[in-house]
Amino acid sequence: MTTDKTRVVVADDDGDIRALVEIAARKAGLDVVACVGDGDAAWQSVQDLTPDMVILDVAMPGMTGLEVCKLIRSSETMSSIPVLILSAAVDDAALQAGRDAGATDYLVKPFSPRELTAWLSARPVNVQ
Repeated sequence: MTTDKTRVVVADDDGDIRALVEIAARKAGLDVVACVGDGDAAWQSVQDLTPDMVILDVAMPGMTGLEVCKLIRSSETMSSIPVLILSAAVDDAALQAGRDAGATDYLVKPFSPRELTAWLSARPVNVQ
């Protein structure tokens, strides 16, 4: 079964935040194809599912969100996938680390679910 919805992988080690992100993504009309709690599972999901978008927490067990983002950017077939980084860190060094990892954008926690839904809705992605 094919879908014309943007397929997204969500990764956050906090189950409540993961659920909130999933709800926001669905409200934005996205198809959440994986919702995982650690960086290793996030990278595995990205490799297995080749989503149209990835939403990553920075601090997770296993690989960090920044490490997963770097792996996505270094992949020939996945380097153009938009990656949204979620983090409680708001200092300049954290923002620079997100840019250095290749993140498309960086959203600071705590975030408004409405703000996240709006961000996701405003990101047209070419669905294959």
